[in-house]
Amino acid sequence: MGLVARVRGLVGIALSQLRHERLRSVLAVLGVAMAVLASVMLVSVGVGVLETGQQKFDQSGRDLWVTGGPVELQPGSVGGFRNSLIDAHTIERRLEARDDIAYANPLIFQTLYVSTNQSEFETIIGVGAASKGPSINFAEGGGIEGGDTHYANGTYDGPMQYEVIIDQRTARQYNLSVGDSVYLGGTLASASENEFTVVGISSTYSQFVGAPTVVMPPSEIQEITGTTASDRATMMSVVVSDGSDVQATADRLQRDYPDYTIRTNREQLQATLQGKAVVLASGTGLVVMAVVAGILLLLNLQLSFVYRHRETFGALRAIGTTSRSLAVVVLVNTLAIGIVGGIVGIGLAVPSIWVTNEIASAVSGFDGVVSVSWRLLLSGFVVSFAVSLLGGVAATLYLGRVEPLRYLR
Repeated sequence: MGLVARVRGLVGIALSQLRHERLRSVLAVLGVAMAVLASVMLVSVGVGVLETGQQKFDQSGRDLWVTGGPVELQPGSVGGFRNSLIDAHTIERRLEARDDIAYANPLIFQTLYVSTNQSEFETIIGVGAASKGPSINFAEGGGIEGGDTHYANGTYDGPMQYEVIIDQRTARQYNLSVGDSVYLGGTLASASENEFTVVGISSTYSQFVGAPTVVMPPSEIQEITGTTASDRATMMSVVVSDGSDVQATADRLQRDYPDYTIRTNREQLQATLQGKAVVLASGTGLVVMAVVAGILLLLNLQLSFVYRHRETFGALRAIGTTSRSLAVVVLVNTLAIGIVGGIVGIGLAVPSIWVTNEIASAVSGFDGVVSVSWRLLLSGFVVSFAVSLLGGVAATLYLGRVEPLRYLR
């Protein structure tokens, strides 16, 4: 018998075993498919988060981020946050006085009470930030024309604009549109007294926090949350001058302001992800566990397959079939399961990614959180092949030790 015909016959035997033991084959395929699906989904989430985060920072139109330390939660306090950057407006003026910086803007995040009727209040993320500029996109309306006039060189006695920008989710949740009024404040009493007019609808800042937001000038959010004395901000966003190198500017600022932390867009994203190290480690652990579970399931099924058919293997050995040929049958059987499981897993991954993106968009407001590409799908198929190969090799090694001739009667 020629080699090709012999191999064809062994492959036929292996595939016929799959058809003969349908339940075992289905379980094995599902085990591999679940390992592929879990690994592709979790890796896609990680890649998507990185791509989305980098995209949001790039879309912000900012080059550098200045912070004074970690933001501290203060449950029970007005605003709920203790922002770490003190004398924010003074820092803003000093930075804008430099030749290598075009402009700087403080960013303040606080929790505010919101109501449309002065009787039912909920909480929302308030943002104190610039409301005009090329990096801010409006779905309706526009920016706050008066700017940060209330600061008035640190006296906080300038006129308040009493105007806000809201994002689309806030508009839908409270049935608001441009020209409507909304009550905002750091306390219930403050919110009842401060009526703001919606002048624009934009999701620019809500994309940073993944939650509904209202945006107003920095000094006004400081006023309604009682933080004017220390002039605190969460961070400072900086745009470098045309022709200035971003990294070189960051290095100079770090030397001139050693008490602050200066980061580029990529460094700020990395710092944000470092704070989620436990989550990232958990995701990596889940990928490993999914692959290991697939290997163990397939290995268990293949070992039981060898054990159940020990008499059959013994008979084949008795009529002259070599151990190598039997190993080929087991290995082909396992690889076939891996290939089919990989195809099923990838087939399930594509709609699962779409559904997950829809859910993530509805919950967090971020689009494309789960990234899908042919490279990730190919890596899932590689996982299925590796799982089946390991299971097949282990089963063939076990077959070599069983000595099936002992079981012949």
